[in-house]
Amino acid sequence: MELTGAEIIVRSLLDLGVRHVFGYPGGSVLHIYDAIFKTPEIQHILCRHEQGAVHAADGYARVTGEVGVALVTSGPGATNALTGLATANMDSIPLVCLTGQVPVDLIGNDAFQEADTVGITRSCTKHNFLVRHVSDLARVLREAFHIARTGRPGPVVVDLPKDVTAARCDYVHTDGEVKIRSYNPTVVGNSRQVKKAVAMLLESSRPMIYTGGGVILANAAPELTRFTRLLGAPITNTLMGLGGFPATDPLFVGMLGMHGTYEANMAVSHCDLLVAIGARFDDRVTGKISQFAPGAKIIHVDIDPTSISKNVKVHLPIVGDVKNVLGQMNALLEAQGAKDHQPDLKPWWDQIQSWRDKHCLNYTQKQDCIQPQFVIETLNRLTQSGAIVATDVGQHQMWAAQFYPFDRPRYWLTSGGLGTMGYGLPAAMGAKVARPNETVLLITGDGSIQMNIQELATCCQFHIPVKIAILNNNYLGMVRQWQEIFYEGRYSHSHMAFGPDFVKLAEAYGAVGLRATRPEEVEPVIKKALEIDNTVVMDFRVAEESNVYPMVPAGKALNEMILL
Repeated sequence: MELTGAEIIVRSLLDLGVRHVFGYPGGSVLHIYDAIFKTPEIQHILCRHEQGAVHAADGYARVTGEVGVALVTSGPGATNALTGLATANMDSIPLVCLTGQVPVDLIGNDAFQEADTVGITRSCTKHNFLVRHVSDLARVLREAFHIARTGRPGPVVVDLPKDVTAARCDYVHTDGEVKIRSYNPTVVGNSRQVKKAVAMLLESSRPMIYTGGGVILANAAPELTRFTRLLGAPITNTLMGLGGFPATDPLFVGMLGMHGTYEANMAVSHCDLLVAIGARFDDRVTGKISQFAPGAKIIHVDIDPTSISKNVKVHLPIVGDVKNVLGQMNALLEAQGAKDHQPDLKPWWDQIQSWRDKHCLNYTQKQDCIQPQFVIETLNRLTQSGAIVATDVGQHQMWAAQFYPFDRPRYWLTSGGLGTMGYGLPAAMGAKVARPNETVLLITGDGSIQMNIQELATCCQFHIPVKIAILNNNYLGMVRQWQEIFYEGRYSHSHMAFGPDFVKLAEAYGAVGLRATRPEEVEPVIKKALEIDNTVVMDFRVAEESNVYPMVPAGKALNEMILL
């Protein structure tokens, strides 16, 4: 069957299971948009900015585990997508971004809306392609999806010259496994290494399990839960790993790192064996590397061999898909007699309980001023911990991680690696498109929400009823906190002294705006928002100078926390 390149693209997307595309049209991709117009099986969500489109595809991918798809035009369309691509790349999110390009003969001529998309995106994607021949389109798209979703996932760019999308050739649908000679991720752990790891676990008297986003990406939460309960060991998650193990389980000691719990950071600092699973030892987790888990042997399980011993030297590496490796370890732990000689962990748990007794997340809710933690606790209570929660970046992000417990994977969306303000609203939008029957909350700040607030128009046009909670403190809160603690209170350009009326702004877009200025108004506002079948913006006027605690200052060890 002879089709145009644009028709081949759309047919390939259908064959790959794609039903939603987030994008913004432009001259170089008009052939593709015309083909989408003729294909009702694909719903295109018209975002208001290319960054928003990529973040929406990212949010879609995070809640489904499938590859998210974004479509943007050439030149500024592609460069506007860069922040979304870098965000997805840092957090290992599978997505494919189709970018328009000028015709092949004009590449390198500084043509109108030309940019070296392949060169520009090389450092912030897992891989990228420039398709020069229409006959390569179907193969490249299949390879792009395969690369995006396998191994350590990540974003892939496919750059599409306009004349390639207009040219014609035969389209032959091909099934079966994609094979790329130079790309063969290791998915099963080395059996000898796995046996050594289990032996070390069964000899440890102070074991600690530390897991990251790799558990979520591998759909390994059931295996991790089984593994942790078999050992009876304490477990901590990174910011990206929240939901990989039930937060309400007594074995969970909270998030670790710069704003982690006292008990999690102290347990990591005093364990004799640390098992890192699907985590990469980033600086916000380790603190001062030379003092990270100083007395522990370290086992590291990860599908990406380049992440192992990159930041922290480990004693036993295991390369493989964490779902498979955890399955291998569980089988050994479940073998008859395997745990007969495991040391008694009661003294270790007694020590952890003494750290828990610090109640490091305590705060005081005064009668005349809303504390931001109180808003999140109320959101949690009224949604019964059952909502998909997206955030932007800053204080509100840390409070959400601390005060909204996640018992299931893929219910937590945040920019962990890049720390992208403006991520939250489009990501929540993408999540709601993917899971229309779920409650989707965005917890954000008055600074972050204004980075991509134009996506309220997308939410209203396509009836994507996201519930938005703005913790409005008139500051760039995390910047202000650092300036208070480390710069003697010199609030240099962190005071957002002038901001919009978010209630009126919501109404201008066609959404609903609500406001709470006193603690007793918080619950009625949230209840009303949850009842309304529309996008709702809740403006919570919270205490201006609340800080996130605990806090590990930059360059300090995890056991050098500042407590409230």
